[in-house]
Amino acid sequence: MTDTHVDVLIVGAGISGIDVAYRIREQCPELTVTIAEARDRLGGTWDLFRYPGVRSDSDIYTLAFPFRPWTGERSIVEGGDLLAYVRETARSTGVDQLIEYGTRVEAADWSSADARWRIRARRDGEPVGYVARFVVFCTGYYDYDKPHDPGFPGVEDFAGQLAHPQFWPADLDHTGKRVVVIGSGATAVTVVPAMAAGAAHVTMLQRTPTYVLAQPSTDAIARLLGRGLSPAAVHRIARAKNTTAQWALYQACRRFPNRMRALLRKGAISAVGSAEVVDRDFTPPYDPWEQRLCIAPDGDLFRSIRSGDASVVTGHVDRFVPAGIRLTDGTVLEADIVVTATGLRIKLLGGVAITVDGVAKDLSESCAYHGTLLSGLPNLAVCIGYINLSWTVRADVTARFLARLLRKLLDTGAESVVPEVPADLGPTGPFMDMPSGYLARAAGLMPRAGRRYPWAFRQNVLLDTWSTNRSRLEEGLRWRRARPSPAPVSGQPASDQPVSGQSASDQAVSGQPVSDQAGDPRS
Repeated sequence: MTDTHVDVLIVGAGISGIDVAYRIREQCPELTVTIAEARDRLGGTWDLFRYPGVRSDSDIYTLAFPFRPWTGERSIVEGGDLLAYVRETARSTGVDQLIEYGTRVEAADWSSADARWRIRARRDGEPVGYVARFVVFCTGYYDYDKPHDPGFPGVEDFAGQLAHPQFWPADLDHTGKRVVVIGSGATAVTVVPAMAAGAAHVTMLQRTPTYVLAQPSTDAIARLLGRGLSPAAVHRIARAKNTTAQWALYQACRRFPNRMRALLRKGAISAVGSAEVVDRDFTPPYDPWEQRLCIAPDGDLFRSIRSGDASVVTGHVDRFVPAGIRLTDGTVLEADIVVTATGLRIKLLGGVAITVDGVAKDLSESCAYHGTLLSGLPNLAVCIGYINLSWTVRADVTARFLARLLRKLLDTGAESVVPEVPADLGPTGPFMDMPSGYLARAAGLMPRAGRRYPWAFRQNVLLDTWSTNRSRLEEGLRWRRARPSPAPVSGQPASDQPVSGQSASDQAVSGQPVSDQAGDPRS
């Protein structure tokens, strides 16, 4: 097996991978970049999920790439349209030419002597390898192969059809059938009105209510601006406006929970037409945005309930029975189809085994630097989007930060960079800290985050962006100096670069430039 040598290996060809590849090529065109994608198509989540009604869970102006304007009519976009946009972006920027499909990365080992990552993967069942100077994981944090299974008893007794949104059967026909959707998160809120249009009836069975906010599926201001401005200008303005609005909504919910709870209740009552239904089925026992707030485009979920095509039942599953689902109070919800929208499982770094000089690394023992670099892991980054805002808003901040970091590696002649946790960091918590079920279940697996930057990751777009963009790339980072006459990296194909024997000197600089040159002015 011959290893492929590359400057930057990106793992994953979804929104994050495309964004990171674009930003790196924009700032560091001399670097070679390869994207290893386990699936046969790009698009990540938006190519995987095919359930009825699949759509963006936030507005497209913030979810789209800031470097390629969205020109469609809708601001809440169907999954197929969003996937087409992502694919066209990859094609128009040339990023699609960097992707090696069917390549599942399994292990990555950092060699301190060579200052390189040695990556083991499989392509069509055959082993392949890479030697990379820098690795960026753009795999999201979901387990795409195995969703969360609550372990409902009696599933095998159910006489109807069972479906999970993550593995939607292409031939499933729900026309005229009784459907029960278990769950109350974003997926269930999407599936229920989509299936209600053709089913005999759809019941959303939830253990705990969720806050649901009706939102227009089109952006009136963006449409108005489009009459006189270019698509790029409209996109910039709409993105800034919507990012600010989403941030303000989140802050209002966290700072004034009682007032926002009352406003959300009032809106739900107006949409459903029943205070009793809202108080029973849309009034959670927690404050707004303690868990993710769900969006109903044009109030479609509320409209389905008001028309009688759908209903909500709040209760606990006892077990499946041949006719459907029996609740703990003895009620049986009869069903021909049960959709288990019970959530996803967390899998960090795509499940890749990470070692340093052959020693396994536990991610929960690392601290995240600007939510991107991980202590103890040189020349490795992870791209994670926001939980409380569009994924791409944070992903692009990370992508631009990484491009700047790589530019400094090149300009200063450094071989490696790794965060060093200060002794006085203080208390830490999971770097994705929200009490949603899927995050709470994985809290013990996550890297840690502190309370102050650059070790904080606050899910606050203003603070995170300000801190990340203004970072001088010195505080908290240890840069390792190359040998006096290192083998060239930039300006040559990576495959021509020798790796073995390129040991670095023992000299390292923390908080100082890594060469005799002045610090990079772009830092």
